[in-house]
Amino acid sequence: MDWTLFGSALLSSTLFPGGSEALLLYRLHQGADPLVSVAVATAGNVLGSLITYGMGRFGRRAVGRRSEKAELRTARAERWFARFGRPALLLAWLPVVGDPLCLMAGVLRVGVGSFLLLVTLGKLARYAALAWLM
Repeated sequence: MDWTLFGSALLSSTLFPGGSEALLLYRLHQGADPLVSVAVATAGNVLGSLITYGMGRFGRRAVGRRSEKAELRTARAERWFARFGRPALLLAWLPVVGDPLCLMAGVLRVGVGSFLLLVTLGKLARYAALAWLM
């Protein structure tokens, strides 16, 4: 298992920035198995989203004490949830809005089963598309 790719994908999916897509493409360029690499990157990225979800679900009081920038992102995520509902989680892979969507899903107590299904589908589609384009 490519623990570096897994770790990069995990960190990229939490509130920390990262470059798991670039590492995935590099690994594929080196000749790594595309199916295994996509699965590893997806698993790490989904686990990172689950951590962010847990932060929202179990850290609701801490969400009230955040920076102005985090507050703007959270407000944007709330608008996405109000407009699109749970299917917005298919877009959890997007930069800037993806992490707050996962956090907001936790705050709003979205069921963990539907959260994992939607987030996994979105992130798997993104990594699969990158591998296919490679």
